[in-house]
Amino acid sequence: MPRVMKGAVPSPNIWNTPQVYELENRAVDPDGRADAAMSAVRPRTGATVVDIGCGTGYHLPSMSATAARVIGVEPHDDLVQLARRRCRALPNVEVRVGTAQSLPVPDACVDVAVARWAYFFGPGCEPGLAELSRVMRRGGAAFVIDLDATRGAFGRWFSRSVPAYSARSVEAFWERQGWRSEPLDLRMVFERRADLEAVLRIEFTPAVAEQAIAETTGLEIAYPNVLRWKRF
Repeated sequence: MPRVMKGAVPSPNIWNTPQVYELENRAVDPDGRADAAMSAVRPRTGATVVDIGCGTGYHLPSMSATAARVIGVEPHDDLVQLARRRCRALPNVEVRVGTAQSLPVPDACVDVAVARWAYFFGPGCEPGLAELSRVMRRGGAAFVIDLDATRGAFGRWFSRSVPAYSARSVEAFWERQGWRSEPLDLRMVFERRADLEAVLRIEFTPAVAEQAIAETTGLEIAYPNVLRWKRF
């Protein structure tokens, strides 16, 4: 059984298959559009950055290149160990065990908080939003990147796999919370067809994954996302 902090929200794709999720991380957004969109709102240069739900720490090294300090927070202990191993040569990076609703950092110490496909999926994430209000420094910004289920084949496959998900309810929730949003037209680009198929199989139910594989030709998938942010 995985060692996971109490209160953690399960993330089956990375928790159960971190090696395949690593392939997905490598494939997503080769154009750097997500980072560019966040930097346009609040650059990371010289900042204290927290990556919420950092998983194996894939994004921590790139964050550390310009940030003064980077803290990865992850509730799954096995993933924490992988993230620490990945970043052990980076003196300005630290990985801590914690959850979004109980961040292991002091009050008003964070300039930039980022959550990619982790925890902040709409209604029910209010405890995590309260934590952001506690830890964010004046002038800072928090970002949430999530799949846009209203667009493209990827959104259709997701909606079929998670029929209880209501994109309209999620969007209304974020508007009520005072967050801004903009579409992110990302893509996944793979080196091997087998890697593409493996990723689709961890993202969707078996039947939907096989349909997605059949519909996808080549090594590229359009991946519509949405960037949400709030200034503090």
